[in-house]
Amino acid sequence: QVQVVESGGGLAQTGGSLKLSCAASGSIGKIFTMSWHRQSPGTQRELVASITRGGSTRYADSVKDRFTISSDDAKNTTFLQMNRLKLEDTAVYYCKAGIQAPGSVWSNDYWGQGTQVIVSS
Repeated sequence: QVQVVESGGGLAQTGGSLKLSCAASGSIGKIFTMSWHRQSPGTQRELVASITRGGSTRYADSVKDRFTISSDDAKNTTFLQMNRLKLEDTAVYYCKAGIQAPGSVWSNDYWGQGTQVIVSS
């Protein structure tokens, strides 16, 4: 069993900051990638940022230079620092972890339940 739990969402004003955390726990052999996605009503879930075990990062164009993804591999945790927030950043933010179980050669994707971010003017 693997659990992925996000925290840190809430309300912020435009131009403000929030920091999201995501922790994976359970039967974990290796985490290959952790990523943040978001979805607002009427839209498809989109990739916001991702980070690999080696530390390579990738960002959606809409958040480049404003959001920063980082990880603490020892704690199976990833963070999303969101600065200069905009109204359009309002969404439910989901964490996804690509995890290989102990002794397995396969990895599976595990999603968290999501955390709401609301940006107001």
